[in-house]
Amino acid sequence: MSIQDTVRSMAEQSKIAARELASLSTESKNRVLNVMAESLVSQSEYIQKENEKDLVAGREKGLSNAMLDRLHLSDKVMDSMIGGLREVAALADPVGEIDEMVKRPSGIVVGRMRVPLGVIGMIYESRPNVTVDAAALCLKAGNAVFLRGGSEAIHSNLALAKVLQDALASENINPAAIQVVPVTDRSAINILLELEEYIDLIIPRGGENLICFVSENSRIPVLKHYKGVCHAYVDEDADLEMATDIIMNGKVQRPGVCNSLETILVHKEIAKAFLPVIATSLTETGVELRCCPQSKVLIPNAVEAADSDWGMEFLDLILAVKIVDDMDAAMEHIAAYGSLHTEVIITTDYGNAQKFIREVDASAVMVNASSRFNDGGQFGLGAEIGISTTKLHAYGPMGLRELTTRKFIVYGDGEIRS
Repeated sequence: MSIQDTVRSMAEQSKIAARELASLSTESKNRVLNVMAESLVSQSEYIQKENEKDLVAGREKGLSNAMLDRLHLSDKVMDSMIGGLREVAALADPVGEIDEMVKRPSGIVVGRMRVPLGVIGMIYESRPNVTVDAAALCLKAGNAVFLRGGSEAIHSNLALAKVLQDALASENINPAAIQVVPVTDRSAINILLELEEYIDLIIPRGGENLICFVSENSRIPVLKHYKGVCHAYVDEDADLEMATDIIMNGKVQRPGVCNSLETILVHKEIAKAFLPVIATSLTETGVELRCCPQSKVLIPNAVEAADSDWGMEFLDLILAVKIVDDMDAAMEHIAAYGSLHTEVIITTDYGNAQKFIREVDASAVMVNASSRFNDGGQFGLGAEIGISTTKLHAYGPMGLRELTTRKFIVYGDGEIRS
């Protein structure tokens, strides 16, 4: 069978499965999610052996440490996936909710019911945990999910899909509800993006080049997350010890993820007291600093920033540093170079905090908290399927509700329109 026939056939099966899932009871969905969690526990050795094949190949290809970190299904990541499945099972099921029931002058009663989107197509790179996160959320929201992971994670993704499909089959649920495209040829993406009769929404997760390619070539609606250029602004009245902790966590904990910090903006009045301190902490952990001319005077061992460093998603132990005149200048910089992902202010000034929240455009705006909190699990959504930096139809981490839509329902008693 050709790649085109394989992808089309799988998409057709996804559409059939989506119709079946739409009417599946909450109890059935929760039960199979917990079965999946137990299956990951019992099959962890098999899954991690398959993951090791991808890690070996990634090292041979020269993938960066940050990329290998995203690829690795460590015990911690396995525990997170297992916990995510159980957490999603415990969440309220939005499907079937009815609200806004209003009786119209004509006599009809009009309301809205929350329903699944249908088939969600996911195109993503590196992180195989996305396979489980996406499957859990899509299943609970009544959607089938059609996954095309990166070639660097093919063994991991197929192993995870097999475990999840076996769990579905054990509960008499169509295994085609969760499918991973089994070929690494990039032409599979082009084929998938043309299948508008089977797939209702495309969610790409990966680098900016992937997102742009998908957006430019898809005949299916695309929910975009171009990149995560996250800033932290250290205000004149900031608690500097707090600022150090927040910046260190935002940059160092996991530099290869989209909610890590890429730029810090420091008020000129505290730059002399703060920058040498934070620079020492960052450089001791291996962070390369790329500084504006003013900040480089205070951090002489840093690299001078190029124009291209502002707005760059490094996804590595690299951080851009800029001194700004005030909060308005910081917000202007964010407006020019931000990616609508996550923006942070560190301040003890309540008025400035409120102004920053109101005026900064991003899917999450943080006051005195790490950018790393912009995450579906941390926000109480359960495992997220992605973070949308567009505003239709979701903005920010996408949980269960963002994987549904609402249709109008009408009750009548023989009314006719005059």
